[in-house]
Amino acid sequence: MAGTVFMTGAAGFVGFHLARRMLDAGWTVVGYDGLTPYYSPALKQARLDRLQDHDAFSHHQGMLEEEGRITALVDRVQPDVIIHLAAQAGVRYSIDAPHSYTRSNLMGTHEVLEAARHVAPGHLVMASSSSVYGANTQMPYSERHSTVHPISFYASTKVANEAMAHSYAHLFGIPTTMLRFFTLYGPWGRPDMALFKFTRAILQGAPIDIYNHGRMQRDFTYIDDIVEGILRMTDAAPGTDPVGEMDTLSPAAPFRVVNMGKGAPEPLLAFVEAIEAATGRKARRNLMPLQPGDLPATWADMQLCDALVGPLPRTDLTRGVQHFVDWYRDWAGKI
Repeated sequence: MAGTVFMTGAAGFVGFHLARRMLDAGWTVVGYDGLTPYYSPALKQARLDRLQDHDAFSHHQGMLEEEGRITALVDRVQPDVIIHLAAQAGVRYSIDAPHSYTRSNLMGTHEVLEAARHVAPGHLVMASSSSVYGANTQMPYSERHSTVHPISFYASTKVANEAMAHSYAHLFGIPTTMLRFFTLYGPWGRPDMALFKFTRAILQGAPIDIYNHGRMQRDFTYIDDIVEGILRMTDAAPGTDPVGEMDTLSPAAPFRVVNMGKGAPEPLLAFVEAIEAATGRKARRNLMPLQPGDLPATWADMQLCDALVGPLPRTDLTRGVQHFVDWYRDWAGKI
């Protein structure tokens, strides 16, 4: 399927890669971003510059929470699919600046839902996060596990987004899929992400902060793999028939939540070692306690995703990190 997609966060890490892939597949992409200064606007603009090489891409700048702005745009565009990726990201930043999460992730997401209500797209795809699993310790994380104990305000806004979207799916019949992303990494990533920070520090000879004294595991997922999953998922709008006992299809709405990760957790120290190998330098490790709001481990149960769209690619960690470091060496002085 190819048609018109309205995408919030097209200048973001995931949105940039997804928009580029969808444009290459024949989609018309209408992007919407606030270009906020949470991290370098120059990096966001550099991503946009590459997307704007495509005739089928257009872009609008504005804040998510501007009442009625997204609805007016979507009314003009009449997209086949809406993909909502824009959000205030960051677990630790949500402790220091919670109001920005209320505005963007709660009020902003409500504006997206209102827009979807008006145009009734064939599918509304929204970004959630593995952070919603919170205090749950059962591994791997299944979509059917409880999410009632988030341990960061960021995570709580994502739990709220899922509940908000379910209510709109029920009330207005909007086919909606929430995608719970797991520890994404790759070229063009955000500067607040561990891979970016670690690579920069190691190349500069500065120490890196390793939390929980290195006793961390993450389901590290390469960006191209997740983009492939999102693209496939656009054609898998929830209907009335579950795909199996693992399905989260709501009994009250065309709505489901789906994990999207690699399904293979790896130690944080293995991640550091991959960066050391890619840069050819040893890290100066500053071991620190677990930070408030952090999860010591994540691991995606991928059975539902596999049943819906088939197994996703699983890029080797060493190769994925090398791709990032190669990109970073080219771009470090430009962003």
